[in-house]
Amino acid sequence: MIDALLDLAEIIAAFGGGAFGAALGPLPAFIFTGFMVIAGEAAAITGIEGSGAITGSVAFGPPFSPAISFAGGVAATAYAARQGYMDTDFDYHEAKNIAFALGTKPDVLAVGGAFGIFGYWLQTASAELALPYDPIAMGVVLSALFHRLILGYSVIGKVRGSGILDMGPFEREERRAAADGGEAMTDGGEAQSAAAAAQTGRFAVEPWLPHQYQWGHVAMIGLAAGLLGAYTALVTGSAFLAFGISAATLLFLNCGVEQIPVTHHMTLPASTAALAVTAEGGAVIAGAGEPTALIIGGVFGVICALFGELFQRVFYAHGDTHWDPPAAAIVFGTFLIAILYFAGVFPDAVWVPTL
Repeated sequence: MIDALLDLAEIIAAFGGGAFGAALGPLPAFIFTGFMVIAGEAAAITGIEGSGAITGSVAFGPPFSPAISFAGGVAATAYAARQGYMDTDFDYHEAKNIAFALGTKPDVLAVGGAFGIFGYWLQTASAELALPYDPIAMGVVLSALFHRLILGYSVIGKVRGSGILDMGPFEREERRAAADGGEAMTDGGEAQSAAAAAQTGRFAVEPWLPHQYQWGHVAMIGLAAGLLGAYTALVTGSAFLAFGISAATLLFLNCGVEQIPVTHHMTLPASTAALAVTAEGGAVIAGAGEPTALIIGGVFGVICALFGELFQRVFYAHGDTHWDPPAAAIVFGTFLIAILYFAGVFPDAVWVPTL
């Protein structure tokens, strides 16, 4: 494991990946992850020699691994907001504006690069130890925790409303009396007056996706995405193609098309679970036919969709920076697949590490 963590070429490339993710912006960088996964998996399905490197070394390696480029970009966004470099009229705290390209400021790119290396270490350590969850998704989750701690942001933020899960203040369009949890900043870092901050105060509670936070709506899109993810995996044999498609659809969200759902945390676990139960073996659910596999995929889509919503209500809605609910849901979903494999319910865990 030490050799992998100290691989100089990978470390240098990870710095570039994190810095480039900051330059593009976290969300655009992740969209490119989706494009590369589609390219890599399509090439692999058609049997092109060396195609595995596209997915494994480019999409999930230093150039575009979400633990490196996306997480590095998220940390750089939090830093840029702290420095007062961002003035975009974003509805939430500027540190949550992951669609914004940060450009070429050297200090911002250096922060992105540093967190790119950190994300590489997190991803590599989980993979080398064969911990039973998606190592890349866990890298994204842990990187966000550390950027909040290192850059001086609250881990959860100030809870408003009747409880930590209450989105009612947002639905009532309640605003904060002052920009607590992050002052409204002008370019250059000067704080606005208290009166001005009160007039433009952030929402009291900030749901990750204003169009995708009601429990019933989240469950329904989870079912639909889970079924499609499972079907895509069954007909192609790829656990990752539907994930790539889901990630690529976020291009429309980044371009401002309203109501675009975020589904990659539903399609990836669903695809994996569907492939797991079709494998042969002595497990409770083994050699399942397509209808059963599709149903299980749909169930995983719903479970991971709801877990993502739970995570956002605890760690995103009250905080000041982006802490990715889909990454947390993928960690949960893949860990659940590993648990079911260990328990003898599933005959296989597909690509999820199982020691």
